[in-house]
Amino acid sequence: MVDFDRARQVMIDNQLRAGGVTETRLLSRMRLVPREIFVPEARRALAYVDDIHWFGKPGASRFMPAPATLARLLQLAEITAQDAVLDVGAGRGYATAIIAGLAASVIGLEQDAALAAAAATNLAALDVPNASVVTGDIVQFGAERFDVMLAQGTLDNVPDSFIAALKDGGRLVALLQTDAVGTAHVFVKAGGKFTARAEFDAFLPPLHAKAGHEEFVF
Repeated sequence: MVDFDRARQVMIDNQLRAGGVTETRLLSRMRLVPREIFVPEARRALAYVDDIHWFGKPGASRFMPAPATLARLLQLAEITAQDAVLDVGAGRGYATAIIAGLAASVIGLEQDAALAAAAATNLAALDVPNASVVTGDIVQFGAERFDVMLAQGTLDNVPDSFIAALKDGGRLVALLQTDAVGTAHVFVKAGGKFTARAEFDAFLPPLHAKAGHEEFVF
């Protein structure tokens, strides 16, 4: 029988803190959210290993990022209690649940309808009132704008639709593909201009199996 409370604390100490995650609110939230309910049932005993969990065939399906990679990306986002956040590639809702404890509101966007339904069930089970899950593509938000966007997967480029969905002063945190790994970037939209800052190398599979054609080139 796995002691998930102990496993969660080991994750905090041996993966997150050791990997440079120091933001107190983020660490506290990740200590609280039960990661084990978001992974595939067959892998629950392995919920807290520092590895990717696939929601289907490895390499050909959606996935859940390793804890340290996700935490480092969330730390880059510098989410405040006033922020409206869009979590792109929400999977079964783990990152969405974490963000809900940091932000004013969060929407998890997931293209896979079955995963989106599972995410909604998980968030309801945890009674997370400021989080919701939407199935589909970012264009459906129309004129709605966000303070922060997180992309849970590597991008070849930044779609125009991502930039358009940011408020002025908003920021996108995403991995861009560079050689065999990705590089975590913070993109900031301010005064009609866009800046990019590279931070660290990490690995995540592609956000989507098929890359789109639109892109914003820096």
